[in-house]
Amino acid sequence: MGLLAVGFSSSPFRAIALSNSSSRADEGTKEQSSVALPSHSPLHKWRMVIAYDGTKFSGWQYQESPPTIQCLIERALMQITKLDRKELSLAGASRTDSGVHAWGQVAHFTTPFTYDGLDSIHAALNGLLPSEIRVREISAAKPEFHARFSTKSKIYHYKIYNNPIMDPFQYHYAYHSAHKLNPVAMREAAAYFVGKHDFSSFANASRNDRVRDPVRDIFRFDIIEMGSLLQLEIEGTGFMYRQVRNMVALLIQIGRESLPPYIVPTILAARDRKALAKVALAAPPHGLYLMSINYKHEHLELPADCPLISFGRTHQVSKCKLPFY
Repeated sequence: MGLLAVGFSSSPFRAIALSNSSSRADEGTKEQSSVALPSHSPLHKWRMVIAYDGTKFSGWQYQESPPTIQCLIERALMQITKLDRKELSLAGASRTDSGVHAWGQVAHFTTPFTYDGLDSIHAALNGLLPSEIRVREISAAKPEFHARFSTKSKIYHYKIYNNPIMDPFQYHYAYHSAHKLNPVAMREAAAYFVGKHDFSSFANASRNDRVRDPVRDIFRFDIIEMGSLLQLEIEGTGFMYRQVRNMVALLIQIGRESLPPYIVPTILAARDRKALAKVALAAPPHGLYLMSINYKHEHLELPADCPLISFGRTHQVSKCKLPFY
């Protein structure tokens, strides 16, 4: 299937870059052989799955100072491809907030050239990015694929460490509740969120939102006990700004038995953020994870004659160079 032409070069020809097996990934550069193509050659779209520890970063959305995940990935791509931000058109599936983590963030970018293999650019990207950000895989994408607008559902996890003493290894990755929580009451309350509702009471205002549709469809909201760790798993068509953290905050109050489970439909019906603010503050970001994103099957199909998906190079040692004693 042909790729969609979404832009044109100002010059009569544009080069098509081919990966070189001798690329120096650790230096973040890539030798390229090129073949001249007419200026009307189509743009090629590439899909990435990205994991990151959000502790040090100001969320996903592009911002130079302090840096965001999108900013750092764009800088790496610009260095590797020699393209500017406008040409790359990097877009992410979810604008995670400052301090929020991800295992399955998805983004796409475009290039006016294609690759005969993706392992080199994959290695180069991870070589340039800080260790807290890893590109887990790269693949070609059809022109109709869009990281944000092709989604069917998103899955978030929120971790609560429920113990009088906080595990220091969980400090940056789970909310600490020294109060004993009642998971049975939390599950009863979480069930009220499942289904299609107006979530106006659970969404903070965001300057990035223009016209918001507050109706969202929640497919499941599970609460799993793993020793001292409570893992809240939520899947839905999408979530508004801080919606998940606000829902979790209310469940924590219900788990403390400060509020009854049936308060959830009452606050939903109010359709007013002030109704929630009277009883709960937003849960902190460091317990939240974007785990995975589900897409329409047809949008995940690979284009014809595209390079293989890159899951990262596998390195093998053929001979031990250390002497035996």
